[in-house]
Amino acid sequence: MSPEVISILALVAMFVLATLLPINIGVMAFVAAFVVGSTVAGMDGDAILSGFPGGLAVTLIGITYLFAIATNNGTIDWLVRVATWAVRGRLVALPWVMFLVAGTLTAFGAVSPAAVAIIAPVALGFAYKYAINPLLMGIMVVHGAQAGGFSPISIYGSITNDIVEQSELPGSPITLFLASLLFNLAIAIVGFVIFGGRALLSRRTDVHGGAAQGTGTAQTPAPRGGMTQGGLAQDEATRGREAQAQVARGGVAQDEVVEEEEASIRPSPYQLLTLAGLVGLGVATLIFELDVGLVALTVALVLALISPHEQKSAVSQISWPVVLLIAGVLTYVAVLEEIGTIDYVSNNVADLGSAMLASLLLCYVGAVVSAFASSTALLGAIIPLAVPFLLAGEVGAVGVIAALAVSSTVVDVSPFSTNGALVLANAHEDDRDRVYKQLLTFGFAIVLIAPPIAWAVMIAPGWL
Repeated sequence: MSPEVISILALVAMFVLATLLPINIGVMAFVAAFVVGSTVAGMDGDAILSGFPGGLAVTLIGITYLFAIATNNGTIDWLVRVATWAVRGRLVALPWVMFLVAGTLTAFGAVSPAAVAIIAPVALGFAYKYAINPLLMGIMVVHGAQAGGFSPISIYGSITNDIVEQSELPGSPITLFLASLLFNLAIAIVGFVIFGGRALLSRRTDVHGGAAQGTGTAQTPAPRGGMTQGGLAQDEATRGREAQAQVARGGVAQDEVVEEEEASIRPSPYQLLTLAGLVGLGVATLIFELDVGLVALTVALVLALISPHEQKSAVSQISWPVVLLIAGVLTYVAVLEEIGTIDYVSNNVADLGSAMLASLLLCYVGAVVSAFASSTALLGAIIPLAVPFLLAGEVGAVGVIAALAVSSTVVDVSPFSTNGALVLANAHEDDRDRVYKQLLTFGFAIVLIAPPIAWAVMIAPGWL
């Protein structure tokens, strides 16, 4: 068996084991780099570790540390409260608020599952409270997080752009970001239309009092565990009406409730400083082209120095599993490059006779694997496979990279992925089986249709 085949089998085994077992794929990747590199390629420890992505590791640490501080000091909660308060009872806007907030968090450096973990409980809570289909809310949260996921200062964006730069390929961070944003926005619009969003156009609610009211709010009764036309279990609708009645019986004046709500959206000075730091991160990296990780660490340190005791737990909240995962995978990819596996795979893909067909195949591989495994790890593994035939110039590198990135992340609504699982976990227990089946069906549909659409839009025309 050739060294190239052995290294490929090890890579496949890692993804299979990571899918079946709760073991960080980064650990397996480091071990595989050591075993395969030393036995197959005769590499010593220094040669193996020379592929360690130190700059990217600093980026991941810096932005997740900054995000942990923003979460601890209430800045993230403040953003959610402001966005919710801003809709002023327009139910049709609530799903889009969840989309926007999730996208904003990932665009500024939050790990996608972290953003979904924060927003999904809020979004699903609104869904059950205001008779909105929980699947609709889940889709909006996941695709919102993915929409912002490829900004130049995000986790996905940093990984992809770093790989492109190291491979000496032509890249466009803004094009990559916009491709992901527009693709996920399109899916969100389709999901909004299909899963009950149009029914919300005529409905308003009292976001302060907590119950639906006004025109178009009446729902057809459903048995317990069943769903109304708006996607709400009947007992949840009843609880919402009882909550409104309780407010009225307690003599709480509506203007007092509104006044309390407006007071809750006034940021503290420390939260304002955190927001300024996030904006400063964007300006420093996008306009002045400073290193993302180093700027994020600088902003985080300033915030920590101002309130050291409040932020002492932030270091433990850095996404160390993500750092380990991507560092391990990219170290193993460097070993693959040393062995010649990347060229071997690309040459075999090229033997298909068409770079167009090869790129479509890679898009499908990315979508299928990512629906069950880590999208972050997959980005580090699948993009290098396209590098050799991209360097040949037969297809546009920017378009292929964007299509691969989108195909490998847009499927994260699957209940087998972390994001989809977080949505499912926040569904009510008596509704969870139905939500699971709907997420599975929707995720499978995305796996089938997203790669060819991404290929047809970003690669086939040759404009990227």
